[in-house]
Amino acid sequence: MTKYLWFPINREGWPFVGLFALGALLLGQIWGPLGWAGALLTCWCAWFFRDPDRVTPTRDGLVISPADGVVQMVGMVAPPPELDMGDEPRMRVSVFMSVFSVHINRCPVDGTIVKCSYRPGKFLDASLDKASADNERMSVRMSRADGREIAFVQIAGLVARRIKCDLKDGQEVRAGQRFGLIRFGSRVDVYLPEGVAPLVSLGQSIIAGETVLADLDSTEAARQGEIR
Repeated sequence: MTKYLWFPINREGWPFVGLFALGALLLGQIWGPLGWAGALLTCWCAWFFRDPDRVTPTRDGLVISPADGVVQMVGMVAPPPELDMGDEPRMRVSVFMSVFSVHINRCPVDGTIVKCSYRPGKFLDASLDKASADNERMSVRMSRADGREIAFVQIAGLVARRIKCDLKDGQEVRAGQRFGLIRFGSRVDVYLPEGVAPLVSLGQSIIAGETVLADLDSTEAARQGEIR
């Protein structure tokens, strides 16, 4: 129970928590109940920017989820054109993050960042399929030591107005390593190498840095799931 009463807050969130707290104080001066409402919003803001440690599976070949949330779409889609990965469709897994999800994003595999590309755009609901093409996004292409490549894309949502990505071309990263965040409410798409099937199902809740999205060395077919 104790771990739910205290949680680390990402440094990107402290200015927002401070602004919310100041707003709560000012509202409280106007009318007491407004101050309490502001205090609740301040608590939500701190909760939004929480940054818990995660236990990342370390076996080679595993693709780890880069985001907390719900698997919203699974299907064959061509990678973003700005990454120069060709027009052939790849298996894409889309993870939708609500405003109550942890929004710290993590690298899905060990490897080298080949290309980072920011593209401005709209702020449509991130749950819509066309958000992949129309919304503001940060696309990342990376290569594993065996030469196989993976792409992942941070996509701004309806209320998201800031994508933060700390990755740079040529950078070496490890699976589960923090690399950025999106505020507030958004989506992350993962494009798997050819022939790799996802090990998650539509509607499944997953955890960044912990949930295995795929196994590059497995021949298992795509998994199916049902609500029980």
